[in-house]
Amino acid sequence: MSIKLSVSWQVVDKWLNNLEQRPVLAVAVSSLWLLVIGWIAFGWNLGNVGLIDETEPLFAEASRQMLVTGDWITPFFNGETRFDKPALIYWCQAIAYSIMGVNEWAVRIPSALAAMGVIALAFYTVQWYFAKKDELEQVTNLPRRYFTAAIAAALMALNAEMIVWGRAGVSDMLLNGCIGSTLLCFFLGYAQNNSPIVTANWRLPNKWYLASYVLIAGAILTKGPVGIVLPGIIMIAFALYVGKFWELWREMRPILGMGIVLVISLPWYVLVTWRNGWNFINAFFIYHNIDRFTEVVNGHSAPWYFYFLVVLLGFAPYSVYIPAALVRVNLLQRSQWLKQERSQQLGLFVCLWFLGVFGFFTISVTKLPSYVLPLMPAAAILVALFWSDLFPNSQTPTPPKFLRISAWVNVAFLTVISIALFNLTQIAGPDPAAPELYVQMEKSGILKFAGIIWLLSTVTSAILILSHRYQQIITINLLGFIAFIAISLMPAVSIMDQQRQLPLRELSALIVESKQPNEELIMVGFKKPTVTFYTHKNVNYIKFSQQALEYIQKQSSQENRPPSLLILVEQGKFQEMDLPPDTYKNLATKGAYHLIRIPLKTAKLDNLS
Repeated sequence: MSIKLSVSWQVVDKWLNNLEQRPVLAVAVSSLWLLVIGWIAFGWNLGNVGLIDETEPLFAEASRQMLVTGDWITPFFNGETRFDKPALIYWCQAIAYSIMGVNEWAVRIPSALAAMGVIALAFYTVQWYFAKKDELEQVTNLPRRYFTAAIAAALMALNAEMIVWGRAGVSDMLLNGCIGSTLLCFFLGYAQNNSPIVTANWRLPNKWYLASYVLIAGAILTKGPVGIVLPGIIMIAFALYVGKFWELWREMRPILGMGIVLVISLPWYVLVTWRNGWNFINAFFIYHNIDRFTEVVNGHSAPWYFYFLVVLLGFAPYSVYIPAALVRVNLLQRSQWLKQERSQQLGLFVCLWFLGVFGFFTISVTKLPSYVLPLMPAAAILVALFWSDLFPNSQTPTPPKFLRISAWVNVAFLTVISIALFNLTQIAGPDPAAPELYVQMEKSGILKFAGIIWLLSTVTSAILILSHRYQQIITINLLGFIAFIAISLMPAVSIMDQQRQLPLRELSALIVESKQPNEELIMVGFKKPTVTFYTHKNVNYIKFSQQALEYIQKQSSQENRPPSLLILVEQGKFQEMDLPPDTYKNLATKGAYHLIRIPLKTAKLDNLS
C-alpha cells in the first residue's frame, strides 16, 4: 500500500511541477477550483428560492426603495426609516438590481461575491505561505503548497455557517468578507514586508496595508464600529505577541490609514445624521451597537457556551479538528514563534484571529449565530495547516497523536449527525407556518439519504483510520458534505420554500392583482416582510386579533372611511377573530394563511369585538 501511495504522490508531484512551470495555467487551474467550490457553496440555485422571512426581505426592500426613490442616504422599509445597518449592503443590492433586475439573484449576489472574494484571498495567502516555507526549508513540496491551499478554500466554503450567510441577502457575509480580507491583507503586508509606496513626497504603507484600510472602511459601512474594532483588536494582539508593535506602527502609518478609513466611510454617516439627527444616532449607535453588546436585544440571549455549539455545528464536520489545530499552534511557546520569519507566522496569526473573534462575541450579551461568522476563515486555515503536516516531503509522515484522537472524534461526530438526520422529524418541533413541512421531507426521502451519506462517510473514515491512511479523511469529509448539499440540502431548501414561503408569494401576487385603490393592506398575527417586498406595498402589522377587530371597527366608524380593508391573517388568529361570515369575503387560502376582504361601507361591523 505504501508503495502505491508513493507512486501516486510522485505522479501528482510531477503534474504539479509541470503546472508550476506554466504560471498562466497554474492561475487558471486555481481559479477553476475556486469557481467550482464557490458555485457549489454559493451559486447553485442561489436565486431559485424565494426570499426567506424575516430578515432577508427587510434588506431587499430597503435596497429596492433606494433604487426607486433615488435616496441613497436614508434606508426605508415599509414607509419607515431603517437604521439597523449602514448603507453599503443596500448600495450593493441596489446596484445589482439595476444590472440584473429586482429579483432574488440580485438580492443575494453581493453576499455570494463577498464569500468567494475572501476565499480566493485565503487560497492565495496559504499558497504564498507554503511557497515561502519551501524556500526557507530549501525543498520543493508542491503537493503541500497547492493541496493545503485548496483544502483551506474548500473548508472555508463548504460549511453550514458560510453557506447559510453566503446565500442570504443580508449584511453578515459582506461584513465577513471585509473583515476577513482586511486581516489577510494585514498579514500579507506584514509577512511580505515590502517597501513603502513613495509618491509625490508622500510615504504610504505598502499595498497590502493600504488594501486593509480600504476594507476596514467597507466593514464600517457594512455594520458600523465593529468593522474597525474587531480587526483592530486582532491586529494589536498579534503585534504585541510578536513584540513588533512600534515597528508595525511605523510600517502601517495608522494615522494616515485612519485618514483613509474616514475619507471613505465618514461621508455617509455625516449625511445620514444631518438628515435624520438623533433618530439615527439613537437607533444605530446606541440601540444596534452599544445596547447589543451590553444587554439583550430582541430576546437574543444565550448561555456562555452558545458559540461553542455554533462553531461545532456551523463548521461541522471539520470543527472536531479545531482543538488539535489550536494545540498545534502552541501559543504558550512564544519564544519559538519569535524566532520564526514573518512569513512563517500565519498559524499564529489565524489562531489569534479565531480566539479574538470568539472571545469578543462571547463577552457580548446579545448573541446570534451569525456573529461568529468572521472566525470561519481563520478556522478553515487553522484546520488546513493542521492537515498540511501529512503531505509528504521526503518520507511518509507519521500522524501525530492529536490527529489520531481527532480522527476518531470525527467518526463519532459523523455517527451522531447521521443518527440525528434519520430521526430529525422526531427531534424537531412542529412548524406552525408550514404544518406539512416534515411530512413532505419524510415523503421525499431526503432525510434518509442525508443520514446514509454521513453514515457512509463514518464507515469510510473508520476504515481509513484503521488502515493508517489519514491523508484521505479530510477529503472524505469534504466529499460527504458536497454529496449532502447535492442530494439532501438543496432539495430540502426547495421543500422548505414551497411549504413556508411559496404561499406568501402566491398571496402577494393575488394582492397585487386584487388590491383596490386606497385599500389598506393589513397583516394580523405575524410579520412577514416578504409580502412588502413582493407586493411593493406598505403593510400595517397588527400583532393581536383583538387589536385587529378594534382597528376594523375604528376604520368603519370614520366618516371618510375607505371602501374596504385587505387582510392577510394567520390561521390561528383568523379563528380567534371569529368574524361573522357576512362581514368578509375570503379571497384565497394558501398554506397557513387567509387573504380576506372586509367591506367597510356595507358590512355590519358593530359587534365584532
